[in-house]
Amino acid sequence: MGVIYIVEDDKNISEIESFSLKNSGYDVEVYENAADFHKAVRDKIPSLVLLDIMLPDESGLVVVEKLRKNPLTKQIPIILVTAKTTELDKVRGFDMGADDYLTKPFGVMELISRVKALLRRSGAGQEEESMQVGHIMLDNKRHTVYVDSQVCELTYKEYELLKMLMQRTGIVTSRTEILDHVWGTGFQGESRTLDMHIKTLRQKLGGSGAMIKTVRNVGYLLDGKIAQGDYDEKED
Repeated sequence: MGVIYIVEDDKNISEIESFSLKNSGYDVEVYENAADFHKAVRDKIPSLVLLDIMLPDESGLVVVEKLRKNPLTKQIPIILVTAKTTELDKVRGFDMGADDYLTKPFGVMELISRVKALLRRSGAGQEEESMQVGHIMLDNKRHTVYVDSQVCELTYKEYELLKMLMQRTGIVTSRTEILDHVWGTGFQGESRTLDMHIKTLRQKLGGSGAMIKTVRNVGYLLDGKIAQGDYDEKED
């Protein structure tokens, strides 16, 4: 499951939205203005956006328009959230490309229901049954990884780590983001835990482990363009 971005400058509203969605099993990130949101989208495409119309630096309608004009973001499901209730406001939002509308104040059950329905319609909340990068194939249905058509035995954490990197092939993922996603936001262990899992994962993937690259002081990425001979176990 991907992440839901909340763009809302009213902390009371964003806290309610965030708490409700997290309790329903979703990963959530909150932004108080359009500038921070646009920056986040450049780093990671969300599965859905809950977007307030009245933002301090840019209208939510303008944000929708920008998202729909960009080929990389035009398919993101968008729910507009606003205190405005006139039919004209709703029509403008839909004309700009919004998928759904929530009017403040709204109930938590309505929020969750609309998010689930939109993710279901868009398919954004569904994981791919299988993914392949180079000679690595990950089968989500069977929770199995194959390298060169041979089963690669991974621990649960190694599997989740590989899946996250494969979902973000070619994109650098920070250490903090990986630890939060794979180990949980409450993880209190040593960050070296991640390094050791990367090391064993590379070893188990054999030559294909070369595709997992270290970006110093940032995190890791899975680079499908890297040749198998480029792997250097000493880089960590």
